[in-house]
Amino acid sequence: MNWSYWEYKEWFANNDYVIVGSGIVGLNCAIQLKERFPSASILVLEKGMLPQGASTKNAGFACFGSPSELLSDLKNHSQDEVFELVKKRWEGLQLLRQTLGDSAIDYQNKKGSELFMDQELFESCQSQLGLLNQLLGPLFPKAVYEETENIFGFENIIPTYLTNNFEGQIDTGKMMNALLNLAYKKGIKIVNGIEVLNFQESNDSVFIQTSKGDFSTKNFFIATNGFSKNLFNADIKPARAQVLITKPIPNLAIEGTFHLDEGYYYFRNIDNRILFGGGRNLDFSTEETTEFGQTELVQHKLEELLKTVILPNASVEIESRWSGIMGIGNQKKAIVKKISNRVYCGVRLGGMGVAIGSTIGKELAELLD
Repeated sequence: MNWSYWEYKEWFANNDYVIVGSGIVGLNCAIQLKERFPSASILVLEKGMLPQGASTKNAGFACFGSPSELLSDLKNHSQDEVFELVKKRWEGLQLLRQTLGDSAIDYQNKKGSELFMDQELFESCQSQLGLLNQLLGPLFPKAVYEETENIFGFENIIPTYLTNNFEGQIDTGKMMNALLNLAYKKGIKIVNGIEVLNFQESNDSVFIQTSKGDFSTKNFFIATNGFSKNLFNADIKPARAQVLITKPIPNLAIEGTFHLDEGYYYFRNIDNRILFGGGRNLDFSTEETTEFGQTELVQHKLEELLKTVILPNASVEIESRWSGIMGIGNQKKAIVKKISNRVYCGVRLGGMGVAIGSTIGKELAELLD
C-alpha cells in the first residue's frame, strides 16, 4: 500500500514517539508523554478496529485480589511482595479514577465477593481473613475482607461468602471511550487497522514495518500485552478469556462483582443483565492462544453454572458472547523495561489491566528518563 503525500506527512513522518497498542497501557503512556513533552508528535498504532486485546473486552472489575488468590500468592511470595502487588493494583485504580473521573467510567463501589463450592477451600480462606486484613491494613481505612450471608440466593455454594469492601466495577466501554477522547483532546494521533510486523533500531531512529507501509520514529513503545511475543522475546503467554452476557432480566437483584472457583470464573451485574466469564482452567493449553473465539467446552460450563449457581430460579437467555486476550507469565509482576536505546515495553498485565493499566502506562512513559 502506498500512502499519499498528505497521509505520510500528517501521520507517519517526524514522530517523536510511536506506541503500538491503543489499550489502557498504550493510551496512558501516550497521555503521560504528551503531558511531559507538549510539543512532541505522538502516534499510537492499533491493529484492531478498537483496542484488540482485552481493554474493550474485559468484565469491568475494579478489583485487586480475592482471598483465595492472595493466599495462593503467599505460598510462593513473601508478605512484602504480596503487599506491593496489591498496593500497585489499588494505586492503579485510583490513578484511573483520577485521570478520567468516576462519572466518565461509571465507577461504582458495589463491593466484590468470592463464592466457594469447596468446603475445605472455604474454611482455609475463612481462617486466614485476619492475616489478609492485617497485611493490607496500611492501605485501607478498615478491614478489607469480611464474611457475608448469601443474600442473592445463589445455590450449590457454601452459604457464606467472603466480601471485599473496596472492590468496585466500571463500564469498560465508557472507560475506553473516555481514554480515547482524552488522548484526542491532547493532540495524540491514533491510527487503527494497522499491524506492526517488525522493527529495527539504528543509532538515531527505529524503523517500523507495518501491514500498511513502513516508516521511522525516534522512540518506540510496545504495549501489546498478550500479543507481545510477536514483536520481541519475553516471558509472556497469551491467555484467552471467554465471556457471555444475558438478555435483560426483570427485577434482577444481584449487585456487585463475584469470583468463583479461585477466580477462574467471575460475574457481575450490568444494565439488568449478568455478565459471566472464565473457564480457562478447563483447558489451559487451548486457551493459550491469540485467536479470538469460543469453545463448546467453556461455553457449556458457563451456561451450566449460570443456571445452577447464579440464577437457579430464573429463565434467562444469552444475548451475546465474546473473548479477550490477556498476557500472563511465570510471575505476576508486569514487565516494564527498556529493551534497547530507543525501544521500551510495558506488557504482561496478568489479567489485571483495569487495575494496573494506568500505572503501567505511566511507568512506561517514565522509562524515557
